[in-house]
Amino acid sequence: MNYDSTPAPPRFRYAAEAVPPGLPPDLLSRASRRLGWAALIYAGTYFLAYFGPFLLHPSEFHHLAGNPSTPVAVICIAMGLGIYAVSRYGGLRPEALLDLGLVFEVAGAFGIAWTNVWGVWPEAGQFDAWIQSLAVRGAYAGIPWECVWILLFPLVVPTTLGKTLLASLGAASAGIVVIALARTMGATAMDVPLGPMFSYYLFSTYLCAAIAVLISRGVHRYGRRLARAQEVGSYRLTELLGRGGMGDVWLAEHQMLARPAAIKLIRPEALGAEEASTRVVEERFKREARATAGLGSTHTVDLYDFGITEDGAFYYVMELLDGLDLATLVERYGPLPAGRVVPILRGVCHSLGEAHERGLIHRDIKPANIFICRLGPDFDYVKVLDFGLVKETDRKAGGATALTRDGVVAGTPAFMAPEAALGDGKLDGRADLYAVGCVAYWLLTGQPVFAGDTPVATLLKHVQEAPIPPSRRTEMEIPADLDAVILACLAKDPAARPQTAEELDSRLAACSVEPWTRSKAKEWWMLHRRDYGTTARASPAS
Repeated sequence: MNYDSTPAPPRFRYAAEAVPPGLPPDLLSRASRRLGWAALIYAGTYFLAYFGPFLLHPSEFHHLAGNPSTPVAVICIAMGLGIYAVSRYGGLRPEALLDLGLVFEVAGAFGIAWTNVWGVWPEAGQFDAWIQSLAVRGAYAGIPWECVWILLFPLVVPTTLGKTLLASLGAASAGIVVIALARTMGATAMDVPLGPMFSYYLFSTYLCAAIAVLISRGVHRYGRRLARAQEVGSYRLTELLGRGGMGDVWLAEHQMLARPAAIKLIRPEALGAEEASTRVVEERFKREARATAGLGSTHTVDLYDFGITEDGAFYYVMELLDGLDLATLVERYGPLPAGRVVPILRGVCHSLGEAHERGLIHRDIKPANIFICRLGPDFDYVKVLDFGLVKETDRKAGGATALTRDGVVAGTPAFMAPEAALGDGKLDGRADLYAVGCVAYWLLTGQPVFAGDTPVATLLKHVQEAPIPPSRRTEMEIPADLDAVILACLAKDPAARPQTAEELDSRLAACSVEPWTRSKAKEWWMLHRRDYGTTARASPAS
């Protein structure tokens, strides 16, 4: 089940009260991109406004040479293009780039004011008459274009109130400063009084500067709230990695340690919150989290922390993995050789063996929940993810206590054991081993064991139909003994399957496959490292 839109991350009950003064990195990054586009638009608009008329009337080009505004126009256009280039290729930190953007705001306002007011006022002795004529006609001098520039910037460049105030006042002063320069340099008559002109700007650009500060305050408060909302304990959410039926997975950074992590947010209804009291669901989640955290297999994803948000969402903090899941692996590169599949399956057995010994059933073993990754000097290292549907066996009672939703068939149809499809409440670890057989089938053939037109049709095939041996559905070589092991995992009757993960591991180890050596694994990862990238990823929420 997928969401239709990406909601803001929930607020976290255990987040630290002291939020760093800086804005969230993703907000600063987006602001940096907006600044680049604003600078490019500024340069393009300035070029068309100043040079456009001359392009339409080439005979007037000679006027450009002696016009003191031409160098200013060239400088402003170059400045806009330069800011755009720096935003794309300069490698500056977003905070430094946005500070540079505030300088650009002031300089850009001077460029706008220069072309608008340089030498455009009446000749000597005509200023009062010009003002009176405007009054008689009910006309006005117009609103300076700098006003648009001043009001735009707080939306483009979110920053502190102090920086916004300084930049806005500097930009608001551009017009009066250019008029003063024009009077001094003879481009504007000396009898054009600065007092009335200051009053004109006081109720235009300076008023907009005050409004810009208010806008900045709102934007900055939103950023601070977002920063607080993106905190989970000692971690800060930075990027949405994936989403699925149970919730979302976020990339997160520890605020004190140099350790990235993956945080999985689980919607309360995925744990049955609509069917039981919040307290019961919370206890169920805590039991599940503690059970997962207690698993020590190196082939089980590490769980660092867990908790509950103010909005009632549950979260896990997990290790971040540098690699890709088996679903993506096969979809991108095709079926795997048998020699590579066997050690992958044995890694899964290692994880499940410990879980089953502790009375835990995964219930959602599938390619998307199995990662192969680079882990230190090791390649193709297997990690089993997402024990979110884990079921804890009550050995004394002979039954099982579900830690997720009660009375609901949990799992993925293409990888679900017949007894799970039938809703048999007496599941045990052999249901996971059936799913391992389905995963092996997928890895070797690139196809599921059964595929129906609907999820129900797929489940019925698992219950009723005999699987075709994987060796008959691929041109790749699959040894007969591996074929037999997979078909044994896919037996309808749990008693006909390998009875434990350890037994399955032993049978896989005895298969006559060409070894997938460490050098082969390293060669593959070095060849394809650009495909999966150097940034670690965790699996989407299932």
